[in-house]
Amino acid sequence: MSEADETRDGVALTNLDQPLSDRDDATKRDLVDYLDAVRARILPQLRDRPLSVIRVRPGQPPFMQKNLPRYTPDWVRRVPVWAEASHREVSYALCDDRRTLLWFANQRAVEYHPTLSTTADLHRPTHLVLDLDPPEGNGFGAAVGAALLVRQALADAGLAGAVKTSGAKGVHVFVPIAGEPTAEELAAATRAVAVRAERLDPALATTAYIKEDRGGRVFVDATRAGGATVVAAYSPRLRPGMPVSFPVDWADLTEVTPADFTIRTVPPLVAEADPWAASMPAPQPLPADLVAEGRTIPVARVQAMHEGKRRARARREAG
Repeated sequence: MSEADETRDGVALTNLDQPLSDRDDATKRDLVDYLDAVRARILPQLRDRPLSVIRVRPGQPPFMQKNLPRYTPDWVRRVPVWAEASHREVSYALCDDRRTLLWFANQRAVEYHPTLSTTADLHRPTHLVLDLDPPEGNGFGAAVGAALLVRQALADAGLAGAVKTSGAKGVHVFVPIAGEPTAEELAAATRAVAVRAERLDPALATTAYIKEDRGGRVFVDATRAGGATVVAAYSPRLRPGMPVSFPVDWADLTEVTPADFTIRTVPPLVAEADPWAASMPAPQPLPADLVAEGRTIPVARVQAMHEGKRRARARREAG
């Protein structure tokens, strides 16, 4: 075994001193050490949830892995999920323990994107999630402003959520839900919250799914429902500096930047406590009026698809 190799928890870790990617000066060892250091914090976010990861190899573009490769060890837990889009069964990993997390780290899995549902019921998401995505060049501060609109819209509906940086340029708001609503009910309620947030400040926030219609505003993305995934709290992101998706108190949200939280700065911040667990409210029932309102709002992707076809037809006729 070379100096760049070692074994932890029965997992052979190789080429640890190699660069992780061409995008950053981090090594594979930096990734392994980070995930091992925060395992008590990130594993609860991944446990029992089908997992997609973004992997990277030097000299190659990053790629998202959903289906486990054939060489995956037998001890990695997995769950079969039918993928309607590709009409096949996908074997997703369940990253429930240190050993599996280290195996993924050794595979250069940088980003961890669990589903919003668990294996207890893959058709019932456990959280309502809003993703605040700022426009190019208009950074994190705008996303924070939109997140505060979402917080107000939730409060007006009698709900409370927790907030974290996405680790990229956006912000995620999570609302734990009680009562086991269906995916359709949760998706409807999410659309209603997004529209209410947009209504509070339409100059800042928009629910327009088509980019060219956003007009430099923050996209309040209500599509993280159903079988969607969201990057886990404490997951690294494949960005310069290796930022981490990190929970923030609402009171501190305007004072931080995504670059404050990296694989180098986060371990001491979570050594004694789990800020994501501490900031997460208790599960709350979905208000019936929110679901009813959401059902009157078109599903963004479907609406965008029809609008795209209409515009293409109009261009053809004009030409």
